[in-house]
Amino acid sequence: MELQVHTLPNGIRLVHSFVAAKVAHCGVFINAGTRDETPSQHGIAHFIEHVIFKGTETRNVFQVLNRLENVGADLNAYTTKEETCIYATFLPVYYQRTLELISDILFHSTFPEKEINKEKDVVIDEIKSYQDTPGDQIFDDFEDLVFEGHPLGKNILGTPKNVKRFTGEDLRKFILENYHSDQIVISSVGNITMKKMVALVERYFTEVPVNRRKSERQPFSVYHPLNKLQKRKIFQSHCIVGAPAYSMTDPKRYVLAFLNNILGGPILNSRLSIALRERNGITYHIESNFIPYSDSGIFSVYFGTNREMVEKAFMLVRKEIDKLRQQPLGTHQLKIAKQQLVGQVTIAQESKLNQMLAIGKSYLVMDQYTGLDETIRIIEDITSGQLMEAANEILAPERLSSLIFQS
Repeated sequence: MELQVHTLPNGIRLVHSFVAAKVAHCGVFINAGTRDETPSQHGIAHFIEHVIFKGTETRNVFQVLNRLENVGADLNAYTTKEETCIYATFLPVYYQRTLELISDILFHSTFPEKEINKEKDVVIDEIKSYQDTPGDQIFDDFEDLVFEGHPLGKNILGTPKNVKRFTGEDLRKFILENYHSDQIVISSVGNITMKKMVALVERYFTEVPVNRRKSERQPFSVYHPLNKLQKRKIFQSHCIVGAPAYSMTDPKRYVLAFLNNILGGPILNSRLSIALRERNGITYHIESNFIPYSDSGIFSVYFGTNREMVEKAFMLVRKEIDKLRQQPLGTHQLKIAKQQLVGQVTIAQESKLNQMLAIGKSYLVMDQYTGLDETIRIIEDITSGQLMEAANEILAPERLSSLIFQS
């Protein structure tokens, strides 16, 4: 994949990959998310993502929604702890229509009071729905435990109390303070030349005023392992254990991602799946996860099981972690593990939408993107010793925190 890059005078970056495909993907990534909120703003980044579609200076909410939907395109958005993204999938003939609309939404939204009040109920309902799903909520609560007192620990949705008091002025203030022009990336994968793409981006994004980031985010540095049991009115016990991990810029993130795949990744024959589900039948859902952030990260193992099986399940999880810390993979085991991960990565890259999203996020944080061939080379170079080193650095018993939801 060949990437071409162009930077506008205001600092906005365009990263484009020409692909002779019948479908195109384009997104605008802003390096602003939940961790950039003040306590009184908690939830505002996600709320903006909801109401930014509700009307602009020249369009009402229905004109915004119909502009791409009427030509069969898909307009979407998401918010994380570190970025906000508006993106679309469409036929290449509609590149101009897509870029003009996204620019209008991002920089000319009016946030009508009527629409804000309606969307408050929607978001509060989303929060309540989330709270009714302990298998999802435990992940956010665990990050709050690990990143105690730090903005990275805050959940993305916010609280009903905060959401109820957001005003249009609050939204505009957050955008002005956090949507920095040098922290915006336009990522595109589709059938359009770079020359035409640059012309469109210059047409619709040059007008954005220069607003460069002047301060750095608060880094996470102080970690104290904690173990917490929370009583909930639930039938099944939900459990999670883990610790802070490598960041997106740490070269060892590839090693930990590899380790995660072996331990409890999406493969049916992961070590945790074999140990807890196949051999002992004590859980339906078992997984491990590694989430890297721009300057930190988190590694976790999650499972749900009957209350009387919690202790045994934790014992089996600790046993599999200790194996990775103490027993190097043999030559054959390492080869099979690499084959699995290379296959997964290659299949994931078949999705041009996934490529566009990965490129945008990577340039947002690191101003570069590691392509498939280089990623495979990195995987092939990983040794058993490196896997053991990462396991001992991140998953040593004295580093682990745990959270249990239990009736």
